[in-house]
Amino acid sequence: MKVSHHPDYFLPLPEGHPFPMAKYPRVLELLRERGVVGPGDVLEPAEAAPEDLARVHDARYLGKLFGDGLTREEERRLGVPWSVRLLRRSRLAVQGTLDAARTALALGVAGNLAGGTHHAFADRGEGFCLLNDVAVAIRALQAERAIAHALVVDLDVHQGNGTAAIFAGDPAVFTFSIHGERNYPLQKMRSTLDVALPDGTGDEQYLAALAQHLPAILARFDADLVFYLAGVDVAAGDRYGRFALGDAGVRARDRFVIDAVRDAGLPLVLTLAGGYAASAERTAALHAIAFEEAAARAGRDQAARARGAGE
Repeated sequence: MKVSHHPDYFLPLPEGHPFPMAKYPRVLELLRERGVVGPGDVLEPAEAAPEDLARVHDARYLGKLFGDGLTREEERRLGVPWSVRLLRRSRLAVQGTLDAARTALALGVAGNLAGGTHHAFADRGEGFCLLNDVAVAIRALQAERAIAHALVVDLDVHQGNGTAAIFAGDPAVFTFSIHGERNYPLQKMRSTLDVALPDGTGDEQYLAALAQHLPAILARFDADLVFYLAGVDVAAGDRYGRFALGDAGVRARDRFVIDAVRDAGLPLVLTLAGGYAASAERTAALHAIAFEEAAARAGRDQAARARGAGE
């Protein structure tokens, strides 16, 4: 399976910082160990071009990022220390999603082993998200006329407030979010469809909500490409999650999304989004599930095509 990854997705943070940067190299290692990603499958991105960023982020905000950087208050809202290296890391992740999207359009499915930075607004970053990778990818592909309509399936436990705000009122982009009703952000934006679930939601209730809404969206919205933010902070025991999905529930969720999108004949882009398990190892293992399921589905599709060609 083709995936975007760069060694500089990892950025050292102060000791004790809650963001699990170590998950980025580890998830690639796990996918290689499990045969999901083979030789030649890793797409190493460059830094996203300023003109692509400017299709989403406003000039004043980008002027700060490429100039003197963030103020102390802006850094506090972002949740990670500001640095030029952070900007580079964020631009690499944005380009990783764009590269994965172009690959998915060609091959059917691809992923970015980062991304899903859905709390970044046009004019600011927050919630560990400096730049909105999915929004930039969508606008770049629309500008290239590679796509007209995009569907964003955001299953991170936290509502993608930045993405919702960026695409508010745009009929060409459908934003679908299943998230914690009482979880961050306290002030939610309005997605095209929001499904807010209570603290403690487990496998059955979560999967029922997904099955109720996703097939209907796919049937009525004429998407050219689907972005899946496969956040694993829905899993039981997550530091910031408040949901209680088991590993089998996370796998069933990922398989359902992947099968629904691919059964609809649509290309699919996977991004990591959030995950704050007890260790980076555990977080990476949960993130690996979506890519395992995507590779398995691609294998089934390839086998079906081979059988059809032989008949």
